[in-house]
Amino acid sequence: MIRHRASLKDLSILIACFLIGIYLLLEYDIFRNSDGASAHDKTIELDEALLLGAIVAIGLLIFSIRRYIEQRRETSRRTKAEQHVRILAFQDGLTGLANRRQFDDALTVALATPPREGAVHAVILMDLNGFKQINDGYGHGVGDEVLTVVAQRILGSVRADTLVARFGGDEFAILARHLAGPEDATSIALRVIEALRKPIQIGSSTHQVGAGLGIALIPQDADSREEALRKADVALYRAKDERRSALRFFEEEMDERVQERQWLVQELRSALLTGAIKASFQATVEMRTNRVVGFEVKPSWIHPEFGEVTPERFIPIAEETGIIHELSMQILRQACVTAAGWPDDLTLSIDVLESQLKDKELKDRILGVLRETDFPIERLEIEITEITLVRNLEAAQHILGALRSAGARIALDNFGTGYSSLYHLRNFKMDKVKIDSSFIRGMLSKDEEAGVVRGLVGLAQGLGITIAAEGVRNADQQTSLLLSGCEQGQGQLYSSTLSANDALKLLRTNSSRYQLA
Repeated sequence: MIRHRASLKDLSILIACFLIGIYLLLEYDIFRNSDGASAHDKTIELDEALLLGAIVAIGLLIFSIRRYIEQRRETSRRTKAEQHVRILAFQDGLTGLANRRQFDDALTVALATPPREGAVHAVILMDLNGFKQINDGYGHGVGDEVLTVVAQRILGSVRADTLVARFGGDEFAILARHLAGPEDATSIALRVIEALRKPIQIGSSTHQVGAGLGIALIPQDADSREEALRKADVALYRAKDERRSALRFFEEEMDERVQERQWLVQELRSALLTGAIKASFQATVEMRTNRVVGFEVKPSWIHPEFGEVTPERFIPIAEETGIIHELSMQILRQACVTAAGWPDDLTLSIDVLESQLKDKELKDRILGVLRETDFPIERLEIEITEITLVRNLEAAQHILGALRSAGARIALDNFGTGYSSLYHLRNFKMDKVKIDSSFIRGMLSKDEEAGVVRGLVGLAQGLGITIAAEGVRNADQQTSLLLSGCEQGQGQLYSSTLSANDALKLLRTNSSRYQLA
C-alpha cells in the first residue's frame, strides 16, 4: 500500500511538472514573437504551440500511466513473493506442517504462558522406525509420499489446537498445550502409534512404519526451550531402544506408569480371551426390611501372578482401547446366566459407560445377550452416571429410550455430583436415582451433606422415582437415611462384592424371605 501511494505521488508530480513546463514554453514563445508579428500570426503560432503542448502532455500522461501500472504489478508480485517467503520460513515444504522455526517460536510462547495448577504442556519428539529401509529400497520419491501420509495421520490424532511440526527427514514434533495431566500426553502418543499401525499404500507397494516418541512435560521437566527439547530427546532415545513403536517419558515415575499401562493392555487382552475376568455382584437391599431386591454386577479380575486388579485400573484402559465393548457383553452374559438361578423378583443392574454409548449397536448387543441367556428384560436395570448422560444426551436418549421401551429399568448413578435437572429426570423417565456415596460419608458429620441428601430424596419422591443410597457403611447412616425417606441401600453394611457362588449362598441363607441375616 505504501508503494502504491508513492507511485501515485510520483505520477502526480511528473504530470504537474510537464504541464508547468509546457505553460512556460508557450509564454516564452509568445513573448519572443510579440514585437515582430501581426496579431493574426501570433494567434496561429499560439494555437500551434498549444496543440503541440497538448500532444506532448497526452503522450507523457499515457507513458506515466503505463509506468504506474507496471510499478503496481511489480509491487503486487513482490508482495506475493514476500508472503511466500514468509510461509516457507515457518512451514515445511513437503508436508505442509510447521517447521523447526515455527515450533521453537510456539514453544517459547508456551513457556511464557504456564498451564494452570496440575495441568501441563507436553513436548513430544518423534522418530519413525523403518523409514531408512523405505528410502533405500524404493527411493526418496516414495519416501516423501510416506512422510506426507504420516504427517496427515499425526494431524488426525491430535486436537485442532495442537501444533505438529516436521524438523527434517523422518523427525517430527508435537506441542500439546494445557493438558489436564500426564495421562493426556500418554493418550496423544498412543493415538499416534495406533494411527501408524495401518500399512501405508504408495502405488503398488505397501509400507509399514512405526514410531518412537519421547515426552517431556512443562513445567515439571523444563523451564526453557532448550531444556524441554533436550529432555524430550533423551526420552526419545530410550523409546528408540525398544526397536518397535513405543513411548517414553523423561521422568522415571512416568516411564513406569507407561510401562504398567502397556502391560495392562496386553494382560487385559489375554484375560478377555481366556475368560479370566469374572462377573461379581453387590447386593442392593430394601433398608426398611433388609430384604435383598437385586444385585449390581461388577467385573472382577484376579491375575494369576499379581493378584487382584481393580476395575478402577483396567476399565479406563478397556474404554480407551475399545476392549470395553466385548468385555461388557462377556460380563453381562455371565451375570445373566448366574441371575437365572435367583428368585424372579430380583433385578440385575449393569453400568453403561460413556464409551459404550458410541456403539450404535449397543441396544442390539444387550438384547442379543438377553435372548441368548433367556433372561427377562424386565429384570434388567441399566445404570448411567449423570455426567455421562449430559455429555451424550442424544445417544443416551436413543439407546436408553429404546431399552426402556423394551422393558428395562433405567437408573441414574452418582446422583448429586453432576448436572442433573428436573428436565433430565423427566425426559429420560428414570426409574431410580442413586445418591452418590460422597454425600453418605459426610451426612452424619456435616449438616450441609445431610441437607443435600434430604433434598435429593425429596426430589425423587416428588417425581415418583425410587431413591437408593450408595456406600452405606454403618447402621447410623442407615437410620439417618430411613428417617429422610430413602428406600434402598448399597454398601459394606449389606454386602461386599461377591462371586457368583457367594451371591447365591447369600440368597439361600435367607431363602425364607430372601433377607439378609
